[in-house]
Amino acid sequence: MTALAVEPERARLAGDRQQSMALTYHRLMLMMLVFAGVTLLIVVRLLFLQLFTDRSVVPVGNPLLPARGDIVDRNGVPLARTIDAWSIAVHPRKLLGDPDELAVKLNELIPERSVAQYRAMLTSDRNFTYLSRRAAPELVAAVNALGEPAIVFDREPERLYPQTVMASHVLGWTDMDGRGVAGMERVLDERLSDPAKRGTPVALSIDARVQAVLESELSAAMTKFSAIGAAGIVMDIETGEVLALASLPQLNPNAPGQSAIEAGFNRATLGVYELGSTFKPFTVAMAMDAGVVKGFGQHYNCPAGLKVGRFTITDTHPFGRSCTVAEIMKESSNIGTAQIAAELGGVRQKEFLRKMGFLEPISIELNERGRTLTPGSNWGEVATMTVGYGHGIAVTPLHLASGYATLFNGGFWRPATLLKHDRGHPVPKGRRVFTEDTSYRMRSLLRLVVTEGTGKKADAPGYRVGGKTGTAEKISGGRYTGAAVVTTFAGVFPMDKPRYVVVAMLDDPKGTADTYGFHTAGWNVAPVVSRVIGRTGSLLGVRPNEAVDADMQEVLRYVQREQAH
Repeated sequence: MTALAVEPERARLAGDRQQSMALTYHRLMLMMLVFAGVTLLIVVRLLFLQLFTDRSVVPVGNPLLPARGDIVDRNGVPLARTIDAWSIAVHPRKLLGDPDELAVKLNELIPERSVAQYRAMLTSDRNFTYLSRRAAPELVAAVNALGEPAIVFDREPERLYPQTVMASHVLGWTDMDGRGVAGMERVLDERLSDPAKRGTPVALSIDARVQAVLESELSAAMTKFSAIGAAGIVMDIETGEVLALASLPQLNPNAPGQSAIEAGFNRATLGVYELGSTFKPFTVAMAMDAGVVKGFGQHYNCPAGLKVGRFTITDTHPFGRSCTVAEIMKESSNIGTAQIAAELGGVRQKEFLRKMGFLEPISIELNERGRTLTPGSNWGEVATMTVGYGHGIAVTPLHLASGYATLFNGGFWRPATLLKHDRGHPVPKGRRVFTEDTSYRMRSLLRLVVTEGTGKKADAPGYRVGGKTGTAEKISGGRYTGAAVVTTFAGVFPMDKPRYVVVAMLDDPKGTADTYGFHTAGWNVAPVVSRVIGRTGSLLGVRPNEAVDADMQEVLRYVQREQAH
């Protein structure tokens, strides 16, 4: 090839390279423009989200929020919260090891199921099955050490109750899928599961400090007197807030299926009992409001026995003489109270009880509420008299606490609540049941019961406790028997300016050497109230002061006059 022929060829190749480089350049520029455009779109989108997205509503999938909101006490102490837990599962179809050998090892590590049950799970035709949920990290490590690749581990939300058994009947529990099954977990299920609200804890009216004291004292008494159960309430009489609510035996909401069946029964709100002489103050207050009782010095005939139809009403401490209203309350006379109730009449008695909420399930958020038992269509003269001293009508201990709050807060009934009162949950106005004058005058009468009557062991020095004992026989074989009783004390403090109600109940307590064989309320449950008040009074803002007391002049002169006579 000649030199002249080579030159055009070189020129053509150089031109092709230049054209190729130009094309590459244009392609790079295009890619850079596309990249810059995409980057600009992302930046604009982020700015838009930053400026215009409403973050007051949290998206459902926000990983920073728990699957269920927390429950706290009135002071912010955590009572229920959700944490990440481990689950252990197996893919039976992918099992590589010997199912018989693996079943034995799983039974040793997780004894909730038998070897046969594990073998059936491992050899089933299912794709997936749980071996354990809410597993502890130590168990996860032990199962993982078995080396079976078909066993898998995952994290899932777990509902944790950090105070274990405390307030378990108030809180309730959730199922494995995180849904509320009982207690406030069930009541608040929608609220706690709402993605827009679950970041804010729900504050209950419960005070964890008071709750712990109440449960401790009830448990000690239940053990000492071999009772089959117990219940207690501490309530703010002005607001209806329940500061403590206990039912024994207790259950552990962290493992509700492992508790005894009776532990799931809420004796404070679901169980109904004849609460005996704790009803007598209501009868006297009703009669005062109705004009039947004009004063505490009013006399009634109190023989050793009062014949009513084919029944005879008796007293534990019979007078065998005329007695005043003050003495009737001081010595807890059935005979005297029955006569007051008879003068009041069944129609007015039922109306008062209706206004106090005693003829219907207790008003509170819980679903576990017992149905009140009354004489019904047989509410004649005999029923009126026996209801007057707390027999023939069965209510919950919370009914009783609410009734005493009504009697001593100036006469207004307000529904009990387990939610802390705040701007979103204000104190209801309530409805008037008793006059303010009757509410005030009853203070001295119930203070008398504690200072000189059957409730002496309920007194707590400096706290000016008032209240009433109640010992009711239980029905066995269709008949009342004194061998088994329900004992109750309903207390209020401080009686010069009432602020709190404390109710304690023991189901079937037994006599001891300390009580000289007696199993009545003054011996076994009144001391519980004394200790609860003594340990919690200061926490509730009541300063002990032995220099002040309720005005006792109206009642003391009638008791003293009869004693002198």
